[in-house]
Amino acid sequence: MAQEYVEKRNSGYYVIGSRVSLESVVYPFLDGASPETIVDEFPTLSLEQVYGVITFYLGNRAEIDTYLTETEMQWEDARKNQPPIPSALRQRLERARRQLTSHKFLADV
Repeated sequence: MAQEYVEKRNSGYYVIGSRVSLESVVYPFLDGASPETIVDEFPTLSLEQVYGVITFYLGNRAEIDTYLTETEMQWEDARKNQPPIPSALRQRLERARRQLTSHKFLADV
């Protein structure tokens, strides 16, 4: 019997038994991080869980890529509707956004 590692909660996907989102594992994986490196970043997860999430992603790639795109669009809409933020913080947020969006393009490789 296969072990399940991902569950859908509310409108997002999470590692079962944790508060770690699917995105937190998938984006570093798509950026070339090894499962061991991802475990180092999320010590509450086991190596088995990380491999399980990656396997889930690969087995459901079209559905999850659609979910990731939709989630990114929702975040973009929310950012557009926020009041202005100080320029230094805006620059830091923009750098982080560019790093995250670069992961999406790697999924197509």
